Amino acid sequence: MASSRHPLILRRFTSFFAAQIRRNHRLLSSASSSALHESSSPSPSSDAVHITENCVRRMKELQASEESVREKMLRLSVENGGCSGFQYVFDLDDKVNPEDRVFETEGVKLIVDDISYDFVKGATVDYVEELIRSAFVWIAFNSLYHVVAALSLFKSISGIG
Repeated sequence: MASSRHPLILRRFTSFFAAQIRRNHRLLSSASSSALHESSSPSPSSDAVHITENCVRRMKELQASEESVREKMLRLSVENGGCSGFQYVFDLDDKVNPEDRVFETEGVKLIVDDISYDFVKGATVDYVEELIRSAFVWIAFNSLYHVVAALSLFKSISGIG
């Protein structure tokens, strides 16, 4: 009986915690909102998750080079873990669930589930190439702290990257 209560408690805690984050974000960011709006590029919808040209280019390269990736979409999800209590994970997926939100730029689709969306809305997904790694990253321009989370796809997708 106690084990059946854990998912319910976890759901309640997660929604409470998400509400606290949104409330604190509004309180902390209201004083500096004009500076934040000036530093970010204008967008038609601040709640959308945006996809950069580099991200579009890399997804098209992956889709063109690998038969198994041809119909895949990029999925961004937030999971328990990481030093702040959450980790942001990129994966390739070929299905859209009823609770997913789909963002599309130049034919490249990004999928975000409803729960994760509350944590990443207004963010931008990019693809960065450095000397030691290449990775999809998400950047939250509209938060008080500039947050970047990355996941390299070298090892998670064999033969790519």
